[in-house]
Parts: sequence; structure tokens; C-alpha cells
Amino acid sequence: QVQVVESGGGLVQAGGSLRLSCTASGLNFDGYAMGWFRQAPGNKREGVSCIKWDGTRTLYADSVKGRFTISRDNAKNTLDLQMNSLKPEDTAMYYCAAGVIWRDGRCPEANEYKYYGQGTQVTVSS
Repeated sequence: QVQVVESGGGLVQAGGSLRLSCTASGLNFDGYAMGWFRQAPGNKREGVSCIKWDGTRTLYADSVKGRFTISRDNAKNTLDLQMNSLKPEDTAMYYCAAGVIWRDGRCPEANEYKYYGQGTQVTVSS
């Protein structure tokens, strides 16, 4: 049984930092591309970042480029998202996702990921 669990969300002031983590079990972690999505109330789910199964390629949404860093540790089956210089518009539920599709130059679409976690809330106050 595959389980994907996010942690690390919370409340932070604008300009602050948070580090999200995701642990995946029940799957061959190093065979999966991983991604982070976010969704604010009333908005569509938005792709934030993704990383290839071997960690050699990373991609970011323009809105977070230069502020967020995605990384993975295949030995520990973990995925992280370091978020710096946070803005109120980063407020959302953040989801970790695992999938087998990868294209250089563009992250997989939301419906191309096979597994999602339940999400962790990030709130940035102004």
C-alpha cells in the first residue's frame, strides 16, 4: 500500500522560511518523479516544482523560482521543499505527488501523477 505523507507546514511571517518534507512508502521511490503542488481556496491546483527520479533535473514555477528549492534523498525515500522569502500569496495547502512521467523542460501535469499526499497547510501572514 502506497503512502505519501507531507509535513512541515505552518504559519510564518512574510519574508520567512519553511521547509516541507514528504515521505513516500510502499513504492520504488527512486523510480518515481516527485512534485509539489499547492492549492489555495477557490483556486486551481498549481504545480510548484518537480524533480526527476535521480535528482538530476529540477523545475520550478515562475512564481517560486529563486525562492524555493526542491530536493530528494532516495536512500531515505524523502522529498523536501525549502521555501524562502515567503509571500502572502504563497499561502495554500501544499501537496506532494509521485509519478512515473518525466519530460525535460516541463513538470508533469497534476493528473499525470499517480499518488498524492493529504497535504500540509502553509500560511504566510503579511
